Amino acid sequence: MTADTNADTDQPPLEIIEFTDPLCPWAWGSEPVFRHLRAALAGHSHVRWRRAYCILFDHDDDPAPDPAAETAWYSRYVEDISAHTHAPRALRLSRVAASSWPASLIAKAAEAQGAQVADRVLRRLRESVFVLGEPADTPESALAAVSGVPGLDADRLAADAASPEVLAQVRADHAEARRPVDEVLSVRGCDSPHPGTAKETSDGQHRYALPTLLVRTAAGHHRAVPGWRPYEEYVSAINELSPGLLPMPTTPNSGLRPTPTTPNSGLPPTSTTVNPGEPSAPPPPHPANAPAPTTPAPGRPLTPTTPAHQPLPAPAPLDPTAALAHYRTLTDPERTLLTTGTPWPPPTAVRVDTANGPLWLHPDEAAVHPATTPSPPGTPPPVPH
Repeated sequence: MTADTNADTDQPPLEIIEFTDPLCPWAWGSEPVFRHLRAALAGHSHVRWRRAYCILFDHDDDPAPDPAAETAWYSRYVEDISAHTHAPRALRLSRVAASSWPASLIAKAAEAQGAQVADRVLRRLRESVFVLGEPADTPESALAAVSGVPGLDADRLAADAASPEVLAQVRADHAEARRPVDEVLSVRGCDSPHPGTAKETSDGQHRYALPTLLVRTAAGHHRAVPGWRPYEEYVSAINELSPGLLPMPTTPNSGLRPTPTTPNSGLPPTSTTVNPGEPSAPPPPHPANAPAPTTPAPGRPLTPTTPAHQPLPAPAPLDPTAALAHYRTLTDPERTLLTTGTPWPPPTAVRVDTANGPLWLHPDEAAVHPATTPSPPGTPPPVPH
């Protein structure tokens, strides 16, 4: 992501690397804050946002001896994470993803068609598992998940995703994620349920926990913000490297603990509701297996500086109709953070119920989204709520 304006072309370049995976539940839960952060950075043309796909589910991972038991365990794991993030989760998860490679190749290939298309493709891939319960873990299912994305050339996407060039880019992301900076190897003093200590790999090395944002300058200075963190921590890391770039929010912990919402709460009659499947009995609680609470070391020291420029004003929340038109889909935590909040929902919004609150769709998105469009033959259709 780079900005479309020339607000500060005289500023030194700043790169933000988002280490992520399309099928990661913590990355899905971080979407509200990351959307808010990208909106805040949109006026800064010297900032580049880059995604590195880390491959959470590798194709050479040992297969589960009991796939049904593994799916039940992973469903409970996602349930525990969504209790913290308030992100939607599927009413029923069909399986644990076999591989992150197909979704990552599709997400990487989409970048050649522009930032907006790439954002919407990645969003659909995340929704495949956390809304529909059908992980996009094959080339065919990943392409089906992104069908109808506005502006997407599907034939080009399929060709690019199968190309050696895109495979090399994702392999480079995979390798980069396994060279974490030192301060994420031991993270202390953080009260997040997912502080983001780097994960040990099967070969005894480490990779970034997902998600992690690495902010770095051309001079080699960097700050890492690993795990699930509040918006303020990202702003602080960015401002350490580019003093005064972003205004600090006035509300503490914005985005870390969104206001809880009641799933399937009362719906105005002007909205449309669909339900992509029947809920199963809730699984028993399962620990989220997060590492012990930790906090990043300070990273490379910087010489204190005064702000290089006046920060642009914080992005004003969009009115609900404009926000839904811009983002196409919004969760309740997102609409709380990114919109003025009232009146909600917009009259033409389409609601898809999940096991942890609704996903709101713009009507144009609902016309092509897998949650609201006819399923292939032999697949039970969504059940109206």
